[in-house]
Amino acid sequence: MGSALFLSIDQGTTSSRAALYDHQGQQVACCGAPLECHYPADGWVEQHPEAIWQSQLAALQQLEQAISPEQRRAVVACGIANQRETTVLWRRGTQESLAPAIVWQDGRTAALCAAWKQQGLEATIRQRTGLLVDPYFSASKIVWLLRELPAAAAAAAAGELCFGTVDSWLLWRLCGRHATDCSNASRTLLMDLEQLRWDLELASNLGVPPDALPELLPSQAAFGTIAAGLPFAGVPITAVLGDQQAATLGQSCLTSGEGKCTYGTGAFLVINTGATIQRSDAGLLSTVGWTDAAGRPTYCLEGSLFNAGTAIQWLRDGLQLIERSDQVNALAASCSSSGGVMLVPAFTGWGTPHWDPAARGLLIGLSRDTGPAQLARATLEGIALAVATLVELAEEALGEPLQELAADGGAAAADLLLQAQADATGLPVRRRADLESTARGVALLAGVQAGELEGLGAWSDLAEAPGARRFEPAISPEQRQHRQQRWRSAVERSLHWHEPDLQQAQVVTPSGAA
Repeated sequence: MGSALFLSIDQGTTSSRAALYDHQGQQVACCGAPLECHYPADGWVEQHPEAIWQSQLAALQQLEQAISPEQRRAVVACGIANQRETTVLWRRGTQESLAPAIVWQDGRTAALCAAWKQQGLEATIRQRTGLLVDPYFSASKIVWLLRELPAAAAAAAAGELCFGTVDSWLLWRLCGRHATDCSNASRTLLMDLEQLRWDLELASNLGVPPDALPELLPSQAAFGTIAAGLPFAGVPITAVLGDQQAATLGQSCLTSGEGKCTYGTGAFLVINTGATIQRSDAGLLSTVGWTDAAGRPTYCLEGSLFNAGTAIQWLRDGLQLIERSDQVNALAASCSSSGGVMLVPAFTGWGTPHWDPAARGLLIGLSRDTGPAQLARATLEGIALAVATLVELAEEALGEPLQELAADGGAAAADLLLQAQADATGLPVRRRADLESTARGVALLAGVQAGELEGLGAWSDLAEAPGARRFEPAISPEQRQHRQQRWRSAVERSLHWHEPDLQQAQVVTPSGAA
């Protein structure tokens, strides 16, 4: 048991990674490959399904080549974690996609979602799925593709259409099985949150062919074996999780009331609510965290900020203020304050609590003294203030305060971001030395299912491993309240801004079709 290694496939929005973990939860090796997003119209975000696969395949190939033969033989199980909600369609019996993958950030289906609301469907959808009607989730993306792309509609009419989130697409390419797990299914707008099964009536009413849905399995299950000819051939796939749920496990948030925030492409606050579905009237989402091998669920409450790391990328690529994303902390630290500047990072709309796909980013408070350092600091503070709103709403829904906030994800490497987070929430913020909680979490679940680890708490002592750091609040409650009031005023100005170009919105670019 002590020599076993666990393979983690971590497919994200901007990169794909493959990593190995040992039985103590230590990362042994990790390789990655970039993944490009395409923006064919304002608010549209696409990826090539084949590019998603090739990116993940490259990471796996690099990892297998980087390890020793002894390490390769020690790999006993594989887990898949993935960007959620992103929608892929393909024809059954082939490995060719029918359409672009519509990424979770994409807002093109806003009109369709508005029509569903006008039809009075939102209350039913909310009760059954725990989610809100929004372009974020997969159902409207599927319907849009079926309406706009004849090849997809023809496959559906012939009973040959397969829909999947990215985990399903990877499973199909890795082992030929059309399946998903409950954590990913709970993000589609199509799964009954209480019954943990597809709501076929709801799917039909929304225009999603029920026979296109993947087989629904527990998060711990025998999903298949990596096929011959692929890297790590013969390794069983024993766990699948959405990336945010995997990060929650990876941060050892195993008890009801424990929560983490992952600062990746977006920022996602996820709080364990145990066996109870905690519902919110303030725009938070009720979702499946994970299910055990018997299908018993752990539920979570989630707040979603669509743009976090993308705001730092904008400083790098759009404004060219930095050459690398990891330089943002030093640039922001070169000034003592943002000088009253605030950045609202609503580049592709707003998630919790406003759920406004027409919101857009806002930079306010500029003066002649504003320079690159103030913009960098305002960006980090804007992310932190947005997450503080999620924390406040979660505490209200739970009826009790959080004790601390665990932080992970690439942007969490910025000390100023996490100090701003502690200041904005009034909570201690804990950062582990290893920021890759997503990969670690699904590796843990795979190891438990394979019988190589004794339980989900097997790696919980990593929270206090060398290199971990805590950030304590350093401002007064009065200062915190003042900042939050100004923040709310700035956010209000960013809402309902985008007016879609109707002519542009009618253009369909099947750029992701294979």
